[in-house]
Amino acid sequence: MPRRLLLATAACVLSVGLSLAAVAAEQPIEFHGALDGAHEVPGTQSEGSGRIDGTLDRQNKVFTYTVTYKGLSGPVTAAHFHGPADPGANAGVVVPLQQPLTSPIKGKATLNDQQMDELMSNKLYVNLHTQKNPNGEIRGQVLRGSG
Repeated sequence: MPRRLLLATAACVLSVGLSLAAVAAEQPIEFHGALDGAHEVPGTQSEGSGRIDGTLDRQNKVFTYTVTYKGLSGPVTAAHFHGPADPGANAGVVVPLQQPLTSPIKGKATLNDQQMDELMSNKLYVNLHTQKNPNGEIRGQVLRGSG
């Protein structure tokens, strides 16, 4: 193959590869997680359960989320994303969930670079607090991927 044709082909392949990478970077990333009392630290005896579903727009750094729950001991008094933490570890509040705190809780949060890195690394969790369980009644890790 002549050198000029080889270079043109390589440039074309590289251009397509870069274009595909740019398109992939623009696609929102999905996150999910299951909430229950067993994931609290320490665990609770709650009969409550819930789910977090969200998407991250990496270009605008906006995380859009929906938290649904049922069966809690009472109304949610506070709800937050915490991190950075692995399952089984506690961490400080990163972002409070937006009011109203009745199911479904829907909101958006603009994240800074560190928070985005923590979210992408599965290091954030969502925690729902009630009067009976002021430190958190149900909790779930926010995990990247479908599910």
